[in-house]
Amino acid sequence: GDVPFMILATLCYVKKDGHTLMIHRNKRPNDIHEGKWNGLGGKFEKGESPEECVIREVWEESGLTIHAPRLHGLLTFTNFKGNNWYVYVFTAHDFEGRLLQEVPEGKLEWTPDDEVLNLPLWDSDQVFLPWLAQERFFSAKFNYDRDRFINHAVAFY
Repeated sequence: GDVPFMILATLCYVKKDGHTLMIHRNKRPNDIHEGKWNGLGGKFEKGESPEECVIREVWEESGLTIHAPRLHGLLTFTNFKGNNWYVYVFTAHDFEGRLLQEVPEGKLEWTPDDEVLNLPLWDSDQVFLPWLAQERFFSAKFNYDRDRFINHAVAFY
């Protein structure tokens, strides 16, 4: 059936010395991202701003406390695994803390920036990740048929 509501979430690419912190989702049974490499992030909790959500999620998933995350864009996903999502995409260059060795979702890895697009990513990530290098804000819509990417549209500001 139709899914009327939108799930709100954040996504963050933590950057350091020409590397991006990625998580290989290979641990949780029935993980919708199983086998894929993703940035960090997750769903909003009640009353959170995007900034509060992304700071909390990065800390929960990595042990790192990010400062001044930068908002680059908004992603709309339709019918991704049967749900509709709004995802706020951030980068963070300023952080402190020690990276967790064990996380429930999978394995954390500092990946060289020029290798990120070679990882097994979602099709949509291949499209929007290069936009993070631009100065312009983006709002993009990615249409999926469950886990099959159909098409996208984007506006830059």
